[in-house]
Amino acid sequence: MAGVSTKEIKNRIRSMESTKQITKAMEMVAASKLRRAQAQIANSRPYFEILRDTIETITRSNRDFSSPYLKKREGKKVLYVVIAGDRGLAGGYNSNVLKLVYSQIQDKEATVLPIGKKAVDSFKSKGIPVLTDSYAEAASVGIGDCFSIAKQLCKAFLDGQYDEVYVAYTDFVSMLAQSPDFMKLLPLEKTEAKQAEPPRRCDTLYEHPAEEVFAAIVPEYLGGVLYGALCESRASEQAARRSAMDSATQNADDMIADLSLKFNRARQAAITQEITEIVAGS
Repeated sequence: MAGVSTKEIKNRIRSMESTKQITKAMEMVAASKLRRAQAQIANSRPYFEILRDTIETITRSNRDFSSPYLKKREGKKVLYVVIAGDRGLAGGYNSNVLKLVYSQIQDKEATVLPIGKKAVDSFKSKGIPVLTDSYAEAASVGIGDCFSIAKQLCKAFLDGQYDEVYVAYTDFVSMLAQSPDFMKLLPLEKTEAKQAEPPRRCDTLYEHPAEEVFAAIVPEYLGGVLYGALCESRASEQAARRSAMDSATQNADDMIADLSLKFNRARQAAITQEITEIVAGS
């Protein structure tokens, strides 16, 4: 930093201190939002698990059971529901899930339903067909929107518009680890009964035929899956942003310490030069 005055170094130190205050505040906000997101994950799991158990029970207990939601197709028309964020400054949260989707849609007749501004902008810039951009603001997407999306997906699948439907989201592993992942929504996989499963004491009787009950539950089940994926992604985003802002704060501390050292050296050099000039003049 030769030739830089102490005033310029001091201005840089003030600038880094202001940046540090911003990153620290963003870290605290992300930590607060992360706690709420973790609570949403814990609250959404029971509903999802009950619906999943009901679907598995219906498919296992009826030997001649058939449903259009279980039929596999040979076509390549695929729909991806992609959940990303509205803003950056979250490490690789947005880029990782988008890279995963791009690696999967090659050589496929793919359409995407993006959730989040980053996903909408990315797919539109790449020229990939977008089903709708009504969910460009991920922060405002709620559980009601998830059930609306699920009903829309079920209708499109039954009408033959798409042969497979996936959701791409970021799985919240821990505070320090978040991994992008895929989940197949449609067609559903028929599960087989486990050998070690204990016999049931009683059979469940449905007022309507099992096919009708199954058809009514599937949209609700998919809505619960989408809401769970949305909660996982929100928690992952806040955890990634918290980690990124913590790293930025530490980097700001390192830069402030380095600039302070250079400031002291420059000030000492200026004092030495002034003393040398005074002695030479005398």
